[in-house]
Amino acid sequence: MIQPPSDVRRQETLLAWLLRLGTWTACVLVIGGALARLPALSGYPLFAAMAGLDLGKAGIAVLILLPVARVALMLVLFLKDRDYAHMAIAVLVLAIIATAYLGQV
Repeated sequence: MIQPPSDVRRQETLLAWLLRLGTWTACVLVIGGALARLPALSGYPLFAAMAGLDLGKAGIAVLILLPVARVALMLVLFLKDRDYAHMAIAVLVLAIIATAYLGQV
């Protein structure tokens, strides 16, 4: 089996680290939001429930933005490697995502 070059392995490690960190961050936010809402279920003030809801929304937002962050990281890595073809593809994907987002607003 041919071992990938160290640069490819480093890029894969960076991508895996980004996805792992993003997933764990989202999980912690969603679980924290659920735990923050528990006192509101037993009659405590509404602001605790709202804070928990905001934490949950932040966790979902992190999960939604994770693929965008991956494409942005790939763009940076392609720029560093001077891989212009793949860099153009990454820019095109980010432009499509931005257009879709701005079309919703």
